[in-house]
Amino acid sequence: MSTKWQQLADRTVQQLKTNAYPGRGIVIGLTPDATRYVQVYWIMGRSENSRNRIFVPEENGYLRTEARDPAKLSDPSLIIYYPLRHEGGAHIVTNGDQTDTIWESLKQGGTFEQALAQRTYEPDPPNFTPRISGIVDLNDRQNAYKLSILKTNENDESQTKRQFFHYEKAIAGFGHFISTYQGDGNPLPSFAGEPQLAPLFDDDNETAGFYWNLLNEDNKISLLVKSIRIGDGAVSLTVINKESEGGA
Repeated sequence: MSTKWQQLADRTVQQLKTNAYPGRGIVIGLTPDATRYVQVYWIMGRSENSRNRIFVPEENGYLRTEARDPAKLSDPSLIIYYPLRHEGGAHIVTNGDQTDTIWESLKQGGTFEQALAQRTYEPDPPNFTPRISGIVDLNDRQNAYKLSILKTNENDESQTKRQFFHYEKAIAGFGHFISTYQGDGNPLPSFAGEPQLAPLFDDDNETAGFYWNLLNEDNKISLLVKSIRIGDGAVSLTVINKESEGGA
């Protein structure tokens, strides 16, 4: 294992450990044994409406967010969506309903980039939450995976920054991490810079527990780990919902 990669990943871990509110986050990379791609996604929340959510896997392999208590759901527009969908060998993970935009585009022969060109940041002033998205496409011979963030240009509503990060080769035992925010604040500061290197493990439960335990106890809500076997495309999914632990 390269000391350079490990040092970079350790730095990300320390930042996450001390960050009360990175918001929603994605990690995509490769298991140490180099047999499976991994997608990690989590949601966090500060308001009662944001915290009133769970992850619900579907039999078709998709996963949706759902209100834990429907009676307390005040605004579903930006919190109820599909974080996970797939089309053929392409596996999509995002923090909003742009999942559906990408999915529909792929079904029609379009691309990840073309789909996201149709979208902008979330309409939730003053934060203007970035849309973060990732894809692993087993049929893509050029890229192991891709990440994207759509955000305002320094909170200027008239400008959308569209950043795409293409990783041609994955690094065994590591992935790249991106989140909606740099930390807590008012307004919340958008993630800045390139995705950061982060550790992954061969066991999905270990990966899930590792990131779940890093996240702020008060603000974390749900987390998933999806692994995709490179050889045959077989998928496994691990989900943690805070409410299942008896948490708030």
